[in-house]
Amino acid sequence: VLRRAKIEVLVASLDENSAVKGAHGVTVLSDIQIKDVDVDNLDMIALPGGWGGTLALCDDETVQNILKIMDKKGKNIGAICAAPLALERAGVLKHNYTCYPTIEEQIRKDGFDETKMVVQDGNIMTSRGPATAICFALQIVKKLKGESVYKDVKGGLLADFCE
Repeated sequence: VLRRAKIEVLVASLDENSAVKGAHGVTVLSDIQIKDVDVDNLDMIALPGGWGGTLALCDDETVQNILKIMDKKGKNIGAICAAPLALERAGVLKHNYTCYPTIEEQIRKDGFDETKMVVQDGNIMTSRGPATAICFALQIVKKLKGESVYKDVKGGLLADFCE
């Protein structure tokens, strides 16, 4: 979705292993290690979900520092599925958010919205899970490229179900 909007996407891994296999057997190749990312050159960081990956993001000092730096600079931060927990651990999650059901029990119930696919609060964008991923990506497009590009990409995807 982001590449359709001509957004440069940089996939970063937590360690030197450039091939990361997810919980459902899908392998994703990274472009760079997170420790080598130049935060000043990022417009946004978006954290993927999944329980094991989220715990790794919560525990990774580099990720946690990047989140704090980006938030302090007012840069855009996104997280989907369980990953808002990593934002909470970094102390950057704003009041209003959403996440995968039950993860809010480890964050806080106050401010949790279980009705929206995507919640934006300040510079923080959160989404619920796999079925909301296209809507999440489209909101990133809107945030980074504007309404016109958002409408074009949304229409091309036939994603009328996204707000």
